[in-house]
Amino acid sequence: MTALFPARRPRRLRHSSTLRSLIRETSVSADDLIYPILVEEEISEPVMIPTMPGISRVPERSFAREINRITKDGVKAVILFGISHHKDADGSDTWNPQGLMARMVAVAKREVPELVVITDNCFCEYTDHGHCGVHRAGSVDNDATLENLGRQALVAVEAGADMVAPSAMMDGQVAAIRRALDEGGHTNAPIMAYSSKFASAFYGPFRAAAGCNLNGDRLSYQMDPANGREALLESLLDEAEAADMLMVKPGLAYLDVLTRLRERTLLPLVCYQVGGEYAMIRFAAEAGALNEAATVHESLLAMKRAGADLIISYYAHQALREGWVSA
Repeated sequence: MTALFPARRPRRLRHSSTLRSLIRETSVSADDLIYPILVEEEISEPVMIPTMPGISRVPERSFAREINRITKDGVKAVILFGISHHKDADGSDTWNPQGLMARMVAVAKREVPELVVITDNCFCEYTDHGHCGVHRAGSVDNDATLENLGRQALVAVEAGADMVAPSAMMDGQVAAIRRALDEGGHTNAPIMAYSSKFASAFYGPFRAAAGCNLNGDRLSYQMDPANGREALLESLLDEAEAADMLMVKPGLAYLDVLTRLRERTLLPLVCYQVGGEYAMIRFAAEAGALNEAATVHESLLAMKRAGADLIISYYAHQALREGWVSA
């Protein structure tokens, strides 16, 4: 009796590396990656982050050198986080034209004008209470924070920022920033909205890195990790307010939200591989449990495959420098 064999054999297209590359559906390159940089004022040496080995707070005085170093390795876009030594109740240093946010942007654009410079627009690193806005009577005042976000974004763009990225998760923040930028004559300045930002345990390493721990929590303004439909609503509201890009944060634990959002919008989507995701891979690799290069590449591919056009990752610089992704 003649044995029956399957007519359809997907393995036919897998038997050589050349064939596999010809039919590969997803890839990651320098054009897909944004590198987060933490810049601290009034320090002389880098401060290593114990919970994120390989990542450090960059002294403001050596920030220019850092910008040149990473761009020579292929980084094309950065998002800037300031570690302020001038904190107050409202985070007013962020809308000071001579403040840390403005200075970071000016240095980055002066050193490498073609670099895409994005500012993280929030207040947790600049307030003495660690919350993401004006904190009154035990809660964050949404509408008072909106006014400050507009002032902050305007200062960032006037300092040279190519894009602003509001991350405070205040209702109406995109519309408030769009209005402030337009009234300030910056109608071409785009907004990358942290639109589906979850109240995640994966932020722990970043909060230690950025010095923005707080008493209490952010559950009243960041997204409940249990709510996928509400996350879509948040993003679609930001789109209606004229966001130019939408973001899902964190990454791997929320790929379902990213994919569902991809089906509902034509806007570019951003995924943030956050500090906890970086730390899990890094510590596992240091323990010999994972191949770091292969795991980083696979996780970035997963985000692209799920619908991301861009990925913010603490691995962006290393992945380019080591050739884990294409230049």
